[in-house]
Amino acid sequence: MSKHKNKNDPTEVILDSITDGVFTVDNDWLITSFNRAAVEITGVLKEEAVGQHCSDVFHASICETNCAIKEMFESRQPVLNRAAYIINANGDRVPISVSAALLKDKAGNVIGGVETFRDLSAVEELRRELSKKYSFQDIISKNKVMLKIFDIFPGVAESDSTVLIEGESGTGKELVAHALHNLSYRKNGPIVTVNCGALPDTLLESELFGYKAGAFTDARKDKPGRFAMAEGGTIFLDEISDISRALQVRLLRVIQERTYEPLGATDSNRADVRIIAASNRNLEKLVKSGDFREDLYYRINVVSVKLPPLRERKEDIPLLINHFIRRFSNLKKKLISDISPDALALLMSHDYPGNIRELENIIEHAFVFCQGTVINIDSLPENIRPKEIKPLAGLKSMDDVEAIFITEVLKRNNFDRKKTAEELRMHKTTLWRKMKKLRITTPD
Repeated sequence: MSKHKNKNDPTEVILDSITDGVFTVDNDWLITSFNRAAVEITGVLKEEAVGQHCSDVFHASICETNCAIKEMFESRQPVLNRAAYIINANGDRVPISVSAALLKDKAGNVIGGVETFRDLSAVEELRRELSKKYSFQDIISKNKVMLKIFDIFPGVAESDSTVLIEGESGTGKELVAHALHNLSYRKNGPIVTVNCGALPDTLLESELFGYKAGAFTDARKDKPGRFAMAEGGTIFLDEISDISRALQVRLLRVIQERTYEPLGATDSNRADVRIIAASNRNLEKLVKSGDFREDLYYRINVVSVKLPPLRERKEDIPLLINHFIRRFSNLKKKLISDISPDALALLMSHDYPGNIRELENIIEHAFVFCQGTVINIDSLPENIRPKEIKPLAGLKSMDDVEAIFITEVLKRNNFDRKKTAEELRMHKTTLWRKMKKLRITTPD
């Protein structure tokens, strides 16, 4: 292939009319043509690119470890839609999607390769805007219950009132506590977390309130407790339902009087601390059974936040998966850009006894075993894979996944379209159009 083409060459005119970046290389990987869109995306002039090695022009994230052209030459097979990014002439990082194929002459001999790349900057910007729309601090959701919680967050944070967060393990109680702290006037102070279920009662008491030298045999010097460490900030008492009734009495006094005594002390310390408590058990039921003091329950339950389990907010699963993919891509320096429709459908159908923490672990597991840039069923943990994958094999697009999801919500609402539309946060006519488009049928 000639390195210099005539301006009237119809091939060059066609290439310059394409909105995707296109360049060709010879068998030595030297660039032989470079279209107008490639110039616009990279910021590199055609005259500067032609004759250079492609890696010297693009500085792409896949050049060193996962080069599409190298793979194409070695496998003799095309490479399609590989996620990557390039560094343009201004030093900016540009997300792209790359495809590559062999170039052959009339006799079938390989004379080089062609690579096309699409600028995904607009897509990434849209994705970031959607993330902002459905996120609050580090919490991501478009579930109607969670969005109501987002609405009350600023007022609750400013109030300095004691807050009780209830929800199953893995629903994000600590994230909520951090969000409330970060929005409060105490945000420049510390936030100290205490897992009340991780320590026996005697150790938990000294951990919370500290001790004076000589308070017990091994107490050789004063040790400040977590309340002292949280002075001017927030203390987060996680799994407060696990503390004994005796320690509940001491904690009640701290909340009522804002004072406490370290073990072995004769004087009280003031506690300028905002208290946020959390429980994965229903405290109201524990009060009725006599396992939790009623007076303490009402002291910590000034403001109550109840987090729904992930199985009740499945519309958040695609958002969370996308969030975790981006997060682990940065942490593990591994380019994975998406999840296949059948793998997404499988994750949408899972019940998540471990909630969001379980989903996060599933995606991290997938990053270990995923061989390409898209997570598929084979990358997922064996315990959640179906024994028979055939029902999912027919999924060809995200429309198939959306149809499954909308059908599940319809079933959950006894096929009431109005309730279903409200849960999906869309107008009922929009729901009807989607059902018609996706060919979703309902019982008469």
